[in-house]
Amino acid sequence: MEKSHIFFNRELSWIEFNARVLYEAQRKEKPLTERLKLISIVSTNFDEFFMVRVAGLKRQALKNPEEKDIAGLTPAEQLIRISRRVHEIDTIRNQVLHQDILQAFAQNGIEYISPEQYTEEQKGFTRHIFNQEIFPLLTPLKTEGNIFPYVTNLKLYGAFALSPLPNIEQVKTPFVPEEPQTPIAIVGIPSNLSQIITLPSYSEKKQFTLLEDIVQTYATQLFPGYTVTETLLFRVTRDADFPVEENISVNLTLAMERVLEKRQESLVVRLQCTDTSTFIRTFLMEKLQVNKTDVYTTSGILTPTSLLPITEWPEMQALHGEKWEHFFPYQFEKNQPVWDTLKQRDILLHVPYESYEPVVDFIKKAADDPLTLSIKMTLYRTSDNSPIIKALERAARKGKQVTVFVELKARFNEKQNISWAAKLEKAGATVVRGILNFKVHAKILLVIRREETEICRYLHLSTGNYNDKTAKAYVDLSLFTTNQELAKDATLFFNIISGYSIIPPMQRLLMAPVNLKSRLLELIDREIQHSIPEAPGLIVAKMNNLCDKELIQALYKASTAGVRVLLNVRGICVLMPGVPGLSENIEVISIIDHYLEHSRIFYFQNAGAEELYLSSADWMPRNMERRIELMFPILQKDIFQELKDILFLYFQDTEQSHQLCSDGHWLPKLPKPGEEPVRVQRKLYHRYKKREESKSQSPTLDFVVRR
Repeated sequence: MEKSHIFFNRELSWIEFNARVLYEAQRKEKPLTERLKLISIVSTNFDEFFMVRVAGLKRQALKNPEEKDIAGLTPAEQLIRISRRVHEIDTIRNQVLHQDILQAFAQNGIEYISPEQYTEEQKGFTRHIFNQEIFPLLTPLKTEGNIFPYVTNLKLYGAFALSPLPNIEQVKTPFVPEEPQTPIAIVGIPSNLSQIITLPSYSEKKQFTLLEDIVQTYATQLFPGYTVTETLLFRVTRDADFPVEENISVNLTLAMERVLEKRQESLVVRLQCTDTSTFIRTFLMEKLQVNKTDVYTTSGILTPTSLLPITEWPEMQALHGEKWEHFFPYQFEKNQPVWDTLKQRDILLHVPYESYEPVVDFIKKAADDPLTLSIKMTLYRTSDNSPIIKALERAARKGKQVTVFVELKARFNEKQNISWAAKLEKAGATVVRGILNFKVHAKILLVIRREETEICRYLHLSTGNYNDKTAKAYVDLSLFTTNQELAKDATLFFNIISGYSIIPPMQRLLMAPVNLKSRLLELIDREIQHSIPEAPGLIVAKMNNLCDKELIQALYKASTAGVRVLLNVRGICVLMPGVPGLSENIEVISIIDHYLEHSRIFYFQNAGAEELYLSSADWMPRNMERRIELMFPILQKDIFQELKDILFLYFQDTEQSHQLCSDGHWLPKLPKPGEEPVRVQRKLYHRYKKREESKSQSPTLDFVVRR
């Protein structure tokens, strides 16, 4: 078998992840609001995909047209396949939205009304809304000759073909030197108004229309002396894949600001539009310089995300399904200082089943505690109005040594992170604004306190970002510990990334790009060495993406040596499972459910001396070679067993799991005849719910000695 035939294409694999999300949106047994959110997720995912991955491929097709990817495809071949598959998914998405979800909403009392369905009363109402609230904000822009106005990335526009009214004398002005035969004007749909307009109705249903519908309906008022003959809604996706100019003579903040500016002026890589006017669509394609394969049309609502506010309406509460709580971890005793608790045992936090409050509270307490000397942490993505940033500012103002590594190159969070860095510096914190040629993607927090007889270090390590908002929807795992080996390694880690230092050996932490990948390869090879037919080796790994060639080849080698490999990969997987003589011992599943799976867990059987790790890193070249990442072992016996149980449980799922076939197709994993279906997220939720309910029945906790 040729080497290029043992890997899937990265981009097509990522598209199939979105196909799995869309599959979940099609399931009628799911709550309606969740199905609408899944449709919107596919839409926003494709926005970023075109801005970054497709834009990069288009540039590569010009510079290195013959260069092939890991699957043996040239950039042009990839672009053709991407366009074909995304068009297929777009068609399904639009059908699901209009023919299924919106109709189901109507059956439940929430009805979308298009302009042609307006009653006389609704026509009067929408006309009034247009004249009083919308018209003053609209700016019609002409497009004659070589003039074409700048179109903002991902903003919704209306385009209107015009015809002069008969028997009306056209007054020539110097602003229109030569009128085209069929003038076309474009109008930006205001993004600072509500996109959903509730309509008056005598029906028992709550009826609504969209702002874009009203603009299209009454657009003629924008063009005195003309009538609108054809209309079309459109939005463009622009290239956002710009490298940062990184060298020691360039200020990184200024370099990032230049990147943000370039994004606003970049080339169009996708045109999305309604199918209401072939004439206008052809005109836009010419002016925006896009090919037919880059045009994606729909016969209905162009941006499903505009419907999301509906999910928060009181009338929708009954359609949300079971509400899942976030339980406060029983290990944190509210009447006991966190420092005393952590001296007794490590604590594992599993969000969003468990509340993220202990992390925020940990930083707040450190900020306000007079014994705290220093706080050091990394920030990759955090929330708007972040309580963590506020606590760090407060700590710095109180004179504590606060050092924060703010990654300015976190894509699409650059502007916010630049702002956070400035705020923290103003408060007196030491801010390291990224590292030359690397992204700091590790999630680590170190608090140092002066206690009665010694300096004590308290450590938090995580698989996910310090973001209190996403912690309500992303499945992540983190560890609170005072383990001395881990704490010393954490101190070394911060020194390495902040100053001048050779890379000292660390006892427990593994760091990319230093030794994380080499250690993973060693762990896989060790499993091969231990594996015998009577007792085959076992590797179980959970991650978001898998596309590192060396690691995949190591897994292929393990499979041929008889090692069983179980992989839970949420998104991209270019590994080809189930190929005879190569990967027949490898199983790959993917779970799409209520929460977004984001944790990375790696287990190695090691001939019975099991090892288990958590990490911030996926198995991708960028994580292993171009990012600062951490992998850390689980050393405490009870936490080790709990994590192992969680990891293995995923492979029992037969409700929300898909299995990857050797031909690249993902098939739903179903229960065997007579078996009860298993939904791992529901099972985990009820596990934590049961713990919450048993709190009052457990007056004392058994303390576990670290392994």
